[in-house]
Amino acid sequence: MSAIASAASQAIELAVEATADEQKANAAASSAGFAYGLAAIGPGIGIGYLVGQSVQAMARQPEAAGMVRTTMFLGIAFVEALALIGFVVFFLAQA
Repeated sequence: MSAIASAASQAIELAVEATADEQKANAAASSAGFAYGLAAIGPGIGIGYLVGQSVQAMARQPEAAGMVRTTMFLGIAFVEALALIGFVVFFLAQA
């Protein structure tokens, strides 16, 4: 446990020695990463729901599977665009 305590004390010393600008940059990077993590949750849930409903539709009407699959891929592309927008905002927030 002494190694963990030593590492923690070194981290605290480094944090105390950091200037105000460095602390601000570190806080911005941490919050931007957290925000992107939250931004990725929505598209993940959306794609899961979309694929699940598409599989259910194909199971109910196999003759319409081609049209459902095409619509599913379009929906996945639009939902994934939201995740990419969140990724771009993540990089813009760090600049």
